[in-house]
Amino acid sequence: MSTVRWGIVGTGEIANAVAGDFQFVPEAELAAVASRTQDKADRFAAQFAVPRAYGSYEGLLEAPDIDVVYIATPHPMHRDIALAAIGCGKAVLVEKAFTATQAGAKAVVDAARASGVFCMEAMWTRFQPVVAAAREVVAWGRIGDVIAVQGDLYAQRDFEPGHRLFEKDLGGGAILDLGVYVVNFAQAFLGDVKAIDCMTRLYGTGVEKAASINLTHSAGGLSSLTCGFDGPGPGRMSIIGTKGWIEVEPRFHHPTKISIHRAGVLPRIIEARPMGRGYSHEIAEVTACIDEGLTESTTMPLQDTLEVMRVLETCLRQSGIYHHEAHVELS
Repeated sequence: MSTVRWGIVGTGEIANAVAGDFQFVPEAELAAVASRTQDKADRFAAQFAVPRAYGSYEGLLEAPDIDVVYIATPHPMHRDIALAAIGCGKAVLVEKAFTATQAGAKAVVDAARASGVFCMEAMWTRFQPVVAAAREVVAWGRIGDVIAVQGDLYAQRDFEPGHRLFEKDLGGGAILDLGVYVVNFAQAFLGDVKAIDCMTRLYGTGVEKAASINLTHSAGGLSSLTCGFDGPGPGRMSIIGTKGWIEVEPRFHHPTKISIHRAGVLPRIIEARPMGRGYSHEIAEVTACIDEGLTESTTMPLQDTLEVMRVLETCLRQSGIYHHEAHVELS
């Protein structure tokens, strides 16, 4: 495999977490970082030994020796940066939620497909070793036909005015930040959705403290999901079949253990730790796909991203919340 050269756009918390995992993927070289200020880019580059630092997004996007751009900015900025990267012929890995709106997601996907460049949502959960094991257990028919998914993702956070999680203009709220995990998980095991019912609690800033999401899937499965910032929770998921069920132990979005339960059979435990903090597996997936000349991942296909964004936007609209994509200055 040839070396795939990466650039990161954004220097926030998630970019810091992901950057540390490049060391576990020898075929992926973290070659550049870009921020809106040169100082932030320089500090990030020094911390992670990144060779080049850009004080604007444009510089990195136009660099001829960058193969793929990881976009780690707030949700409303993803669309414009992804479109610019695709316009420069770059593959893109876009942090979840993929965009702030369904229309924004479609614009990015359409552009990537038209240009023939690789594009994927950074849903690291799908690439965790024990989640891959759960997919295999289901494929082998060990729990029969999957008929339901149940679970939660609560991540208690004190309200902080101005923080991106709590501000509407920054794409804040529990649905885009946490709901994307639970809906994506349900969609991965039950398929697309035909009916959506969402109830929320709101902050005074007009975004969600918490959400309860009930989905009816096209194949007949049911999912019952909750997420929120205003309280703690186990972060557990259950995949229920006609012959048994799988428990994905907390925290399900980066788990290390699942248990398989069937009538009359002792539970089977599967444990597998990720490499590094767990982001290495999605980095490896993108790197391998680009090396092979693929434009999509079969594990996290673009159609799944579009479907999840449709569900999330419907949930938001049922609560009277409308997000907008931001206009991003690249230079």
